[in-house]
Parts: sequence; C-alpha cells; structure tokens
Amino acid sequence: MILYQPEIPPNTGNIIRLCANSGVSLCLIKPLGFAWDDKRLRRAGLDYHDLASVALFDSLRDCLAAIDADRVYAFTTKASRNYADATFSDRSALLFGPETRGLPIDVLESFAPELKLRIPMRSDSRSINLSNAVAIAAFEALRQQGFPNAR
Repeated sequence: MILYQPEIPPNTGNIIRLCANSGVSLCLIKPLGFAWDDKRLRRAGLDYHDLASVALFDSLRDCLAAIDADRVYAFTTKASRNYADATFSDRSALLFGPETRGLPIDVLESFAPELKLRIPMRSDSRSINLSNAVAIAAFEALRQQGFPNAR
C-alpha cells in the first residue's frame, strides 16, 4: 500500500491499523500533512503502530525503486476501470493520493489506463474517504489471494 503525501492523521492512523491487521505493508510518501508523532495519528492507529510495517520515502520514485512490486495500480476518481476488474498479486502495489486533491496529473499520466482504477460510486459523489477506499481495495486484493495469513 502506498499513500502519496497523506494529509489527515486519523486516516493514516486507520490505514496503519488496517495494515497491521491484514499483513499489508505501508509506504508513505513525503511530505506528510502532519508530524509523524502527531497524537491524532497515534490515537487512530491505537497500539498497532509497532505491529505494522511502515516505511517513509522522500519521493514516489524512491519508494518504487525500493519495493518489489510487479505492478502498481493508481487509484483515482478519474479512471474508467473498476478496481474489481483488476487482478492483484501478492506483489501488487496500490497507490492512493492525498485526501483533498488526489494523485497529481503528472503522476497519473505516468500510468497506463489499465493501471488506473476507480471505486464505483454514485455519479454525483466526489470521492470516498481515503481510509475507506484503502480498505475496499486492500481487501479485494487479499480476497483474490485467498486472504493469506488470516484466520
């Protein structure tokens, strides 16, 4: 899981908790919209921070060079492909943009159309909360893999 410049500490804390409970690693791309020791981040993540694999990167390029992803999917409301139509492997990386603006155009343009995914929602809606969108996508990827390491 990759969060590009996340802005809201409770969302990131919730995602850290999700990653700890699902065994998914999390990469955070700087700059963050909050201090790493923000109490709201800690509160949302409860005591799961030590159970999650979280790495901080200065840039998306640094992150992608460090992880062993066979495919990176960019989640955006601007995509036409439904996330449920994608095939995820245990080496797929799922990229999400900041809460208030999504992934920047230059980042989105670097992805082929089939690698840009959207979560279906009502046509008059703008977006789904970041931590909810990550949960939806993460559990579809895990479902496709038979929920490894889960009981």
